[in-house]
Amino acid sequence: MRGSAKNMGYDSDVMAGRPPTKEAPLFGQRMAALRQARGMSQTELATRLSMNRAMVTYYERKATNPTSDIIQKIADTLGVGVDELLGNGSAPRGREKPGPASQIEQQIEQVRRLPRSKQKFVVQFLETFLQREAKAPH
Repeated sequence: MRGSAKNMGYDSDVMAGRPPTKEAPLFGQRMAALRQARGMSQTELATRLSMNRAMVTYYERKATNPTSDIIQKIADTLGVGVDELLGNGSAPRGREKPGPASQIEQQIEQVRRLPRSKQKFVVQFLETFLQREAKAPH
């Protein structure tokens, strides 16, 4: 059974649960890959979207025509543009390699979602640390 699912393009590392009987729509595949790249479970994404996990599963596996409102909400929650979520854009910001984002990339994405004043604080802290590190003997 597992071999036949792989032939259909199913990636067990991206989608959770029982393998589907048919390949998920491109939107769902992109949504699942972006969710996983951010280290989020379906349940966590559902909570952030104010919906239940079954709806996230539906959007990842079956939805062929989600509304523009839900597309925008999912894109915002995942920290990407609508074009990237729909597969119209290039690779995620600053990423050229496939696979899950590294820990530092996930943290940078979290900083991007902070209010501007808190972003400035993080940048100042990082600049100070890097300047001290550059001056320290190695």
